[in-house]
Formats: sequence, structure tokens, C-alpha cells
Amino acid sequence: MDFLQQHSLKKLNTFGLDCKAAYFVCVKSVADLRYAINKNNKQHPIFILGGGSNILLTQQIIPNLVIQNGIKGIEIVEETSDYAVVAVGGGENWHQFVLWCVRKGLGGVENLSLIPGTVGASPIQNIGAYGVELKDVFLKLHAVELSSGNVEEFLLADCQFGYRDSIFKQALKGKFLISKVFFQLSKQHNINISYGAISDELAKKNIIKPSIKAVSDAVIAIRQSKLPDPAQLGNAGSFFKNPEISIAHFDQLKLQFPNIISFPISEEKVKVPAGWLIEQCGWKGKRIGNTGAYEKQALVLVNYGNATGQEIWALAIQIAESVKEKFDIIITPEVNVL
Repeated sequence: MDFLQQHSLKKLNTFGLDCKAAYFVCVKSVADLRYAINKNNKQHPIFILGGGSNILLTQQIIPNLVIQNGIKGIEIVEETSDYAVVAVGGGENWHQFVLWCVRKGLGGVENLSLIPGTVGASPIQNIGAYGVELKDVFLKLHAVELSSGNVEEFLLADCQFGYRDSIFKQALKGKFLISKVFFQLSKQHNINISYGAISDELAKKNIIKPSIKAVSDAVIAIRQSKLPDPAQLGNAGSFFKNPEISIAHFDQLKLQFPNIISFPISEEKVKVPAGWLIEQCGWKGKRIGNTGAYEKQALVLVNYGNATGQEIWALAIQIAESVKEKFDIIITPEVNVL
């Protein structure tokens, strides 16, 4: 385990931003992490890095000890005829874990195919897509407190999951490294194709009774058609959360914008796609300097090669201000800004 100084993070963040960590180490076990914590001895603030897919680095040099979560391992720890409980190391690649589940015939995460990042980061964000959220298959997790090195267990209620939110983005932000996540996955599949895009993709292939693999393949095809490959064009996927507004506010907007899109949340609120709002403000495909909104999906901000984190953040602020001015809706970042 090597402690590095002035270590480049360019290949470790999907925006491809050329930033450096003042201090850097990759840990591959809880023992490694405890050693790193002790060696640091509270000299430098700690920042946990997963797959680098949900962060925007706005500083040229991150003055922290950046600890990359490299804890691996996938294991079935409990099994019945109906379900299996799978324990997964926090450093495992999320999409590779999904593909592993599909190969094993374990359902519940197929709609979350091709989401970038690590398993350890997935509960922080309560990742979700196409009608499914992480909390739907979550059982518990183990996390290491960075101040003490102690391992704590968090059950579903402890995590306080919300829309792209959890206690790890709020009260416990930056205080833990998630070392292991436990999922309860089904052997009796409850296929969810309620989102029209999946149904349309399956219809193209004349699939009437889809398997979890067929759903996974459909989601992969949809995402690849809309989202740029970070290896080719730097991005962090969806930059903003879909805002939730009151039905009264939505009804007012519908008078002015008859084509506005919404998804019901409750009797009082609806969710409006941030991508639609941004596109209506004229940002889709628009480029400013080295950054811009992706031509196929306005919700995705991209780095055309030489952008800085500050440039991307400045663009994000302009976009949010234009949405507020046009629709009186506040959109907030889904990515973590450092």
C-alpha cells in the first residue's frame, strides 16, 4: 500500500479533470484503511473516492488525504428458494456487480445496469433508474468511521434514504467509508418495465416476456444511446436531480407550457425531468468554451477535453439560474462538488 503525494486524479474521475491529490492512497481492506487512518493521525482531512463518477473537482490540488476505496469481493451469504443475500465489497464496480447478478439469475438490480461508480458509493446516492432505487434491494451495510476506524452496521432505516439522498450525504457526510453492502435479491423475478423506454426497447426486439437479462440489455442500450462514454467524452452522467414541485405550481406552469412533463410522487407533489427543463432553456447541445450540455441529453454536462472543474461549475450555475428564471424551479446538483 503506497502513500503518494501530488497524485494525479485525471484517470480517477469521469469528467477527466486534471486535478491532483496532495496525498493519496488506495485501500484494499478494512485493515488497510485503519492503517491509513492511523498514519494520517488527523493531519489532513480525508476524502473518500470511489469510481470518481459522481464528483466535480473544482480545485487544481485537493488538499486532503484522498483514500480510494479498493475493497473487493462478491459473496452469497444467505440463500433460500426465493432469494439470495449477497455481500459486496465497496470497491467493486457497480455495473460489473449487476452483470454478475444477471448471470446468477438474481433479480432486482437489472434496471440499474450501466450506472457508473462503485458499490460503496451506491447507498450514498441511493442510485436509481427506470423505476428502481437501490433502497428497493438494500438490506444493510458495513461502514468504517474515519475518525476511529471502528466498523458500524447500518440497516435500511438507519440510512434515511431519499431521492438521490441518504444520511451519508447529510449528517454523516464525509465521516465513513462504506466497506461492504448487503443486497437481498430475488430468484422469483418481479420484472419492472413500467418506464416506457424499456417497453419500447423490448418491443423493438419482439420480446413479450422479458428475462432479467433482456431488461438489463434494454437498459444498457437505452443508456448508451443517450449518454456519452466517459472514456470518449468526460462527464458524470446526470448532473442535476429531477426537481419535485407542488401540483399547484405544476398546474400554473402547464397553462404557460402545455407540453411540460411530470411524474406523480404523491397527492401533493410531482417530479419534473430536469433534462426537459434545461432543454427548454436552450442549453441542449450548447457549448461554452471547453464545456457544454450534451447534444443528446441536456442533463449531462461534458468536458470537451480541456475544461476545468470551475468552468463546468460556472456552466452549471448558469443553467440553474436560467431554469429558475423561466420556470421558477430550483434544480440542484446530483453530483458532489469538491
